[in-house]
Amino acid sequence: MSWELVGIPVIIAIGFYLTVRTGVVQIRHLPDMFRTITDRATRDEEGRTRSLSAFQAFTITASARVGTGNIAGVAGAIALGGPGAVFWMWVMAIFNSAASFVESTLAQLYKTRRFDTFKGGPAYYIERGLGSRSGGIVFAVIFIFCFALSFTSLQANTIVDSATGAASELGIEDTAALKWGLAVVLVVLTGIIVIAGLRRVAKVAQSVVPAMAMLYILLGLIVVIVHIDQLPTVIALIFGEAFNFNAAAGGAFGAMIMAGIQRGMFSNEAGMGSVPNVAATADVSHPAKQGLVQTLGVYLDTLIICSVTAFIILVTYPDPTATADANPGAELTQMALTSTFGAFGAVALAVIILMVAFTSILGNYSYGEANVLFISDSETLRKVYAVGLTGVVFLGSVISVELAWAIAGVTMVIIALFNLVVITEMAGTAVRLLKHYQAQRREGLDPVFVASDMPDLRNVECWTEEDAAGHREPQRQ
Repeated sequence: MSWELVGIPVIIAIGFYLTVRTGVVQIRHLPDMFRTITDRATRDEEGRTRSLSAFQAFTITASARVGTGNIAGVAGAIALGGPGAVFWMWVMAIFNSAASFVESTLAQLYKTRRFDTFKGGPAYYIERGLGSRSGGIVFAVIFIFCFALSFTSLQANTIVDSATGAASELGIEDTAALKWGLAVVLVVLTGIIVIAGLRRVAKVAQSVVPAMAMLYILLGLIVVIVHIDQLPTVIALIFGEAFNFNAAAGGAFGAMIMAGIQRGMFSNEAGMGSVPNVAATADVSHPAKQGLVQTLGVYLDTLIICSVTAFIILVTYPDPTATADANPGAELTQMALTSTFGAFGAVALAVIILMVAFTSILGNYSYGEANVLFISDSETLRKVYAVGLTGVVFLGSVISVELAWAIAGVTMVIIALFNLVVITEMAGTAVRLLKHYQAQRREGLDPVFVASDMPDLRNVECWTEEDAAGHREPQRQ
């Protein structure tokens, strides 16, 4: 029995449980998500921000979320499960976004200081919240291998795959030189940025993520407008096929749900323990604030970006089964864009994938860095990790597409199960913080948390009165 067959039902159950336990926080607090994303980081006496702002942390996590899962992953879900898989991607995103709130809120609560920023994540809340240093180290080691390295390999692989596909559309038959050349370029660019550290990653992500998202959405809108006559059919297919119980006897119904949930979770990363590693770096006045911001990230990723891919494919190929088997990844999306724009569509998608996958590599680096520093707070070790990640970028650029996806599929379930079990155990703390936040909002206040508000919580380092003062007082412009 595969990891997916065992793990995904558990993941669904935990997502439902956390949705109920938090009082459907992902829907009730949607206005607060937009309000808190604009919070500024406080500044020190020299005018330098103490850490990343809520928006900067959001863009780093968005840069990791918005990657191959949104393009190749959605195409793969449709190829494996048909149009109905899109519906189950949406459902899983909504339910599992409660897990995103819980894990990011916990990461904020148990974050620690490092130089001019904060650090935190599942390894830290396992150690500080559950009192298990060894458990935190086990998670950190598994995470570095399963997520930071294997997913980085997949992002690099998809960049090269889409670029060689675009070259073929332009009549270039021998793409071997292009493949190896891209591998070298990706290694150099990645190395320059990640060796400099998290702030450099934040600057790149803050600049690139909004632009790449808008460009992809614009392309998607144009494709839908060109094929507007197919839109009612596509919507009917998504909802109709989602409940095609007649397919259950042949296993197709289960395959559809599995494909939608697995690829959707790979895309938005809710509950996987990845996003909290960067969510912890934000300088906010209340832990629940960054939990809400990162919940919004799930919606951006799956309900918007993934939906753009789904509609690009389905309005072009309302019945994608004829092409999906031969083109299970980004190539299916590429074919749909080429059908509308000609060779320009293939080239445009290659550029977009370059942007989204490269920023995902940077985001994945940030995730891994937090876990490396948990094991040892050594700048030398951090740089060794950065160099090692650039090597993985090279390997991912030259291995086969099938191998890259196989590795990512298994490792995703392993790390998600580990983290989801932990946050289910600690969900009560996140709910307490949410109620603390809500009580201040009802009084018309901008919520602020200090550790003395909940003195029974142990090992809380950063939420002092001094920290709170910077958020209560008007900040220097």
